[in-house]
Amino acid sequence: MALVTTKEMLLKAQEGHYAVGAFNVENMEMVMAVIGAAEELNSPVILQTTPSTVKYAGLDYYLANVKVAAEKASVPVAMHLDHGSSFELAMQALRAGYTSIMIDGSHESFEDNIAVSKAVADACRPSDIPVEAELGKVGGKEDDLDGGEGNAHTDPQEAKEFVERTGVSSLAVAIGTAHGIYKGEPKIDLDRLSEIREVVSVPLVLHGGSGIPDETIKESIRRGIAKVNYATELRIAFSNGVKKVLAENPDVIDPKKYGAAGRDSVKEFVKGRMEVCGSINRA
Repeated sequence: MALVTTKEMLLKAQEGHYAVGAFNVENMEMVMAVIGAAEELNSPVILQTTPSTVKYAGLDYYLANVKVAAEKASVPVAMHLDHGSSFELAMQALRAGYTSIMIDGSHESFEDNIAVSKAVADACRPSDIPVEAELGKVGGKEDDLDGGEGNAHTDPQEAKEFVERTGVSSLAVAIGTAHGIYKGEPKIDLDRLSEIREVVSVPLVLHGGSGIPDETIKESIRRGIAKVNYATELRIAFSNGVKKVLAENPDVIDPKKYGAAGRDSVKEFVKGRMEVCGSINRA
């Protein structure tokens, strides 16, 4: 089917008390893996790219890969700009045909974050393209993204005001998760998440899902998370698949050989995350 937006997808997840996995893809094989997993499990799915990934090949290259795969798929597929770093990049993604856009103004002041998030939401509304924003700071490092150390968690009352003033469709919250690899056991503030859910009506998003214990993810979904982002673990899965082939046969020169192994490794990982998110048979 044609690409869909994340709006109805996340509202249904919120109402049904499950989450939709959002998976960062870096190449054709990862696109094939993620959508293949979604088809096998009859799950809705979101594929996404970060600004650094976009810089590597361009919005149109990644969108074309996902669009072709989505048109052949029997499940809902959305294409999302993850951590849109500026109003300009968000507008480029909108014009390119992305069906969901994030603007990340979390490094700005509260008022400046509201201003840029509202500007993107206002610009996307005529095209009915949903916008995700972030309040508070999700820590850690990934690509060019640096969340810093000791980041502020999302304040529930600020979250309520932020959503009301910006008109965004979903909100990424900072409750102790981090991007990249965790240095120790992540301390997730689930009570804070519950407080945010009580005062914010739009679907909530959990960034930094890679490496969080399954039970913590499930509990965060029970408390209101409707979208869970995964990036680092997909890279690890793909790389491990490639490394295994090359270790066993260093003379392999056909990229399809090790590309297929990376693809299959990512597919199995994604299927496991969809099970944790509870999105199986929700398409």
